[in-house]
This record gives sequence, C-alpha cells and structure tokens, in this order.
Amino acid sequence: MTLAGRARRVAVSLAIALAAAVALAACGSASAEGDGTALDRSAAGPGSSTAPARVPAATTTTAARAATGAKATGGGNAASARRPTKAAKPAPPPRLNLGDHGAAVLSLQRRLAALGYQVPKPDGEFGSETHHAVVAFQKVNRLDRDGVAGPKTLKALERPRRPSPRSRGGFHIEADLTLQVVYVVSKGAIEGILDASSASGGQYVVDGDVRIAHTPEGSFEIERKINSWHRSPLGLLYRPAYFVGGYALHGAPSVPPFPASHGCIRITTTAMDKLYDRLALDTPMLVYRT
Repeated sequence: MTLAGRARRVAVSLAIALAAAVALAACGSASAEGDGTALDRSAAGPGSSTAPARVPAATTTTAARAATGAKATGGGNAASARRPTKAAKPAPPPRLNLGDHGAAVLSLQRRLAALGYQVPKPDGEFGSETHHAVVAFQKVNRLDRDGVAGPKTLKALERPRRPSPRSRGGFHIEADLTLQVVYVVSKGAIEGILDASSASGGQYVVDGDVRIAHTPEGSFEIERKINSWHRSPLGLLYRPAYFVGGYALHGAPSVPPFPASHGCIRITTTAMDKLYDRLALDTPMLVYRT
C-alpha cells in the first residue's frame, strides 16, 4: 500500500471515530433533556408549551412549615390554657374589735349575753361593755385577753367553757382572783359573769408606809355601801360595796385585763350600776383562787 493510501485510511478512521463521539454526546444530551421535561409536560397537560416551574413544590414545603408552626402555636396555646390558674387568696379570718358595728357584732353580743356575760343592750355596736364582755369570756376560756373577737374566740363561743359557782346557796357574789372575773350567782347557778381586776401584788406607798397590794381571800359579807363616787387615799371608787375593812367591790373607769388595783375588786361603772341595788347588806361574797 502506498503512503497516500495509508493516509487516506487513517483519515477515514478518524472521521468515523469523531462522528461516533458526536453521536454519543447527542444521545446523552437528548436523554437528559427527556428525563427532565417529559414528566413536567405530562403534568402540564396536553397542549402546554411551557414546562411548569417547580415553585409549587417549594410552596408546598413552605405551607407545610407554616402548618407545622401553626400546630406548634396551637399546642402552645392549649398548653397555656391547661395551666392551672392561681387560686384566689382566702378571705381574712373574721375579727370583731372595739368600734366595729353591724350584724356580726349583734350576733356576737347575743351569744355573749346568752352565756351570761354582761352586754347591757345588744345593738350591733362594739362598744366598751362589749369589749369587757369579750375579755371576761376570754379569761374564763383561757384565751389571750385582748378584747378582740378573733378566730379563736369565735371558735370557743361555739363550745364554751361554762364555770360553776363555788357555793350553791342563794343570791351571792363570787370573785375568782385567778381568772379575774366576778360571778353573780342566783338559785345555785351563775347568772352573770363580769370582767374584773383585783390587787396587782406590787408595792405601793400610802401615808409613808410601803405596802403590798393584795386582795383578801375568804368568805365575807357586804358590810357597808356608798352610793356615789368616793375618794379614798388610794383613788376614786364608784359606788363601793365594802366586804371587809377598806376592801370593796366597786366601779372604776379603768378595768384592765390583768390584776392592777391596790386591793379592791374593780368592775366597770356600768356593771356596778346594774349590780348596786342588788347588793343588800349582808349579801354573801366569796373571794378565792382556782
């Protein structure tokens, strides 16, 4: 074979190889184009000339995310709705005190009066005499002597302690120095319970002498009475009824809830007004500690 013939054969082979390579490249491109658009055209429907964009898929994802967020938000609201609300603060316990008025005070007064504690006139006004009636009740029931009808006092009024007289005789007076109360006793039963204050036990000076305040104990009788204010060396006494020597049961403007006198037994002036006429001479009077 001549040199020219060989050159021609090589040229033909190269031409065939190049043509094959071009054909393979064209097939690959067509295949890729067909895979990418055939489904889109099918989805677009017959006659569609433009392949639909893929935005709807992205939109669907966004919508799904939004729905998920909505669920999460809804769940959060539901959880918030399920949270227990704070309980309302309970109402403060009832406390009836000096100066109060109304139906609750009236009920308190009626209860105290029914138990024998001196409330001259139940009127719904928490005045001085109601205060002393509450103090007397607290003394008998071993409560704090503050004159306030608080939760403990009101509870005790439901099931109160009922004292008994030392003597079952006729009309007489008993003074319990331990409890600091006076009992008005009639027909063997206590009909009245009065707030009282007896000797403090402290020292005092009179006429240059140092003395100890004390209230004599024992069985006595009313010896004499003074139907007015009486000024003694130790102070003013209202309508005193003397039961031994210079010791008297008398009214006073101040009757603290603790022993405070020089030796006499103090009750309120209102209580003394109610009791004075019943304290005939020789009325028995018992003074003791429990």
